[in-house]
Amino acid sequence: MQTSRRSVLKAGLASTAAVTGLTATLTTPATAAATPVRHDPFTLGVASGDPWPDGFVLWTRLAVDPVAENGLGGMPNRPYAVQWQVATDERFRHVVKAGVAVARPEHAHAVHVTIQGLRPGREYYYRFRAEGYVSRTGRTLTAPARGTTPPNLNMSFVSCSQFEHGWFTAYRRLAEDRPDLVLHLGDYQYEYTKNTYVAPGGNVRDHDGPETTDLASYRQRHAQYKSDLDLQAAHAVAPWLVVWDDHELDNNWADEVYEKPEIPQPDFLARRAAAFQAYYENMPLRATSKPRGIDMQLYRRAHWGELATFHMLDTRQYRDDQGCGDGYKDCPAAVDPKRSITGARQEEWLLDGFRRSRARWDVLGQQVFFAQRDNNQGPLKVTSMDSWDGYVASRERITRGWVDAGVRNAVVLTGDVHAHWASDLKLDYDDPTSATVGSELVCSSISTGGDGADSPTTAHPWLTWNPHLRFQNNLRGYVNTTITRESMVADFRTVRAVKTKDAEVFTRAQFTIEDGKPGLHLTGDTPPAAARTLSATEDTVAWETARP
Repeated sequence: MQTSRRSVLKAGLASTAAVTGLTATLTTPATAAATPVRHDPFTLGVASGDPWPDGFVLWTRLAVDPVAENGLGGMPNRPYAVQWQVATDERFRHVVKAGVAVARPEHAHAVHVTIQGLRPGREYYYRFRAEGYVSRTGRTLTAPARGTTPPNLNMSFVSCSQFEHGWFTAYRRLAEDRPDLVLHLGDYQYEYTKNTYVAPGGNVRDHDGPETTDLASYRQRHAQYKSDLDLQAAHAVAPWLVVWDDHELDNNWADEVYEKPEIPQPDFLARRAAAFQAYYENMPLRATSKPRGIDMQLYRRAHWGELATFHMLDTRQYRDDQGCGDGYKDCPAAVDPKRSITGARQEEWLLDGFRRSRARWDVLGQQVFFAQRDNNQGPLKVTSMDSWDGYVASRERITRGWVDAGVRNAVVLTGDVHAHWASDLKLDYDDPTSATVGSELVCSSISTGGDGADSPTTAHPWLTWNPHLRFQNNLRGYVNTTITRESMVADFRTVRAVKTKDAEVFTRAQFTIEDGKPGLHLTGDTPPAAARTLSATEDTVAWETARP
């Protein structure tokens, strides 16, 4: 799909008022006369996701009061009929699919509609209607047909949006860039009660409700985030592929183990089940991801024709607990060959996907830093136990898997660390002369950590200690990629501030990965720093204290 990334958002992404006069073809089916909805129930926007060649998932959730304490969005305790339409044009002159779904209170009035029977590699528009109200219009796309190689894909990826730490301006700027596909790599929402997790200089807004520990509070928190108009714009511009990280449940959780064993959580598994249910209710996921108690099938593949295959991973639900009590350690457990960050079944699924792949680009959408990142200049290897550094054998098996399978171009996409990074990937990180076998692109946070600073880009001390690390920057933002047969070009997009609204966005650095030539090449101009630059000492301290 060839589209202009930087065109202005069209009227189809405007508010409900923009569809006034276009609703004649949407007639509301008869519903119960009791407890009518007297306010707009589409306060959480619309979304689409998991595209395939003939369809996608459409999502909305009815809520007249997003932060209602019971987590049900102020909706009466009864089902509502919700109409939906899919059209080839944003004014809905050519409707190609239409139907009625039911928003039920036991699912927090969320609606998931599985659309099939559309043409591959096409742009579509969609909307909903309930109780006389019409939602905003969303734009989405079907994936190209298998066996075809489209000329290009504009894909953006994001992570880490802490509501209290800043405005979601980066989501708005991403929407204005108009990608064809968005990957969210985790920490979509945060679990803390207000002022528990404070950004440097203070927070700009508050979480409503308690720390999320039960279904009502997780539903409430998701609704509060979804009520943000900048986030709604990003959801409405393109289909999303989503995976979680830790804060959708509890900081640094690992399988059935919670973060702080010294503070007992006897109901942790019930908390996990509640978090999973709320996550599904609020994301445009296929029915195959519907949770079953404490289990949820989130790792999966999406194909963009033969141009790219996206292997979406879950590095939380099946991992062994972090070694040596978590944190940055020189830890013997990190190299234990029996330990895994993916679990055996997901690992074999991924390796099998490498062996079967015929894609030009194999992309791993996942959560935590993949390349080795030693923050000690001396002989000790001090690395993060919460990242792939804490599961070295897992990383070696996965890397060896794509090398042995002859994967043409392996690229790992990562979130979590609240800063932009770019890395060459190795089988032997301790030998700087060893072959580069892939690339890692890491997106900064949308808002987590507050404004950040325009820290060194290619002269960070960690880049000296780890020569395969090629780039680092501590501003907030996201990454745009343009994927073609010849290359993947990554633009590291940054905003100057998130504590003030509507900051402009600019490209801090651009890297190119050439087809069949593993490794990153700095391309384009890197603008000079205009914000305060952190010293090496300050930046290291900021990194070490980034998360509670």
